Amino acid sequence: MRSMHGLGVFSAIAAAAWLGGAEAPTKLVTAGYTPVVVSLCMIVGVFFARWTLPTFLKGTTYVLHDLRRKPHLIPWAILAGAVWAVANTLTIVAVRDVGLAIAFPLWNVNSIVGLFWGWLLFGELHGADAKTTARVVGGALAIMAGAFVLARTTAGSGTVSSARVTSGVAAALGAGLLLGTMYIPYRKAYLSGLNPLSFVTIFTLGELAVVTTLAFTLHSGGPSTMEQLRSARPSVLWLFLGGFCWVIGDIFQQYGTKYVGISRAIPLSNTNQLWGLIWGALVFGEFVHFTRTAQAMIFCASAVMILGALAISFAAAPEGERDSCHRAIARECTRYDMNLEKTLAAQYGEEISDAKHPRRWWDWLILAIALGVFVHFAVDARTPPIAIRYGYAALLTAVMLTFLVAGGWVLWKRTRFA
Repeated sequence: MRSMHGLGVFSAIAAAAWLGGAEAPTKLVTAGYTPVVVSLCMIVGVFFARWTLPTFLKGTTYVLHDLRRKPHLIPWAILAGAVWAVANTLTIVAVRDVGLAIAFPLWNVNSIVGLFWGWLLFGELHGADAKTTARVVGGALAIMAGAFVLARTTAGSGTVSSARVTSGVAAALGAGLLLGTMYIPYRKAYLSGLNPLSFVTIFTLGELAVVTTLAFTLHSGGPSTMEQLRSARPSVLWLFLGGFCWVIGDIFQQYGTKYVGISRAIPLSNTNQLWGLIWGALVFGEFVHFTRTAQAMIFCASAVMILGALAISFAAAPEGERDSCHRAIARECTRYDMNLEKTLAAQYGEEISDAKHPRRWWDWLILAIALGVFVHFAVDARTPPIAIRYGYAALLTAVMLTFLVAGGWVLWKRTRFA
């Protein structure tokens, strides 16, 4: 159990680094691109990543076999993707209106929402001792307090109009509500023993359908979506990469959610707000026009939120809570006629199966198509039309790659990406 808790925590930390860096390209919304067009371009990258990464790691034969064993989870995965598409568009609105460094902590109140759903629906914290419960509840209150201070500090910074602040804060909090609710299908899938790589493959169908609908129906009376896409073509590569990076972070987050639950993995991965602050402050210079008092308040409030998230995340589940989790797994097995032994084994990173899943020729075709799309966007790429400090950007990218190698190695060694 200690091994699985440590694995879940480490996966969530790696997720934080990649989810934070993935939001950096959304700064292009400040260059005049509409939020739905930015979101659409990012989700193109998300779509390709959600198919190519599982294909690269396990192969399509494995993914299809896993889904055939648990077909009842396919609608849940599509629903989760649809909710994420709306939430992602709202995060881009928030970045446009109040900046990356401020929007990040506000929409990360999703940890509170996820904590509530984990407790209500999946038995998390049921049977936990007073110390564990106090850590989780205290951490949630710290996150709420930090978010409130950040909202007030933003409103008083004088850098944007009051109307723009209101819309930005509302969009960020709305995104947090949707993102927190999105974790219900996550947890349901992993209590049923579904592999995270299989889940994210179907997840992308819902998000692509919804964001495409948004992009071609909402453009605020301005140029059509196709006209905006043509004008954004030199920047599509950066948005595509943002979506690709987001999926890497999301896969780490999925493994964290599987092994330590919503109430612990989500707050810890929400330390991506620290990465949002670093990218916003160092790479994009968002704090230049803030007063020193405002900057101090922003950093202090973010620190409070991070400490609250850490308090939640390191509250390891005691025996009573683990028994509650086992009862939730047994309930899912009874409801959907699944094998309890295999489902429990999957919960602890093991797979009981004699089936072989060899690589097929179409696996390599999928990878080749994804590479071709990347090259196509790279040919037309131009320097982003925003101020960027490239030295800091290169340094942060190197740190993200370090997390990728270390996190991938740990998951492979312990579970073979089970």
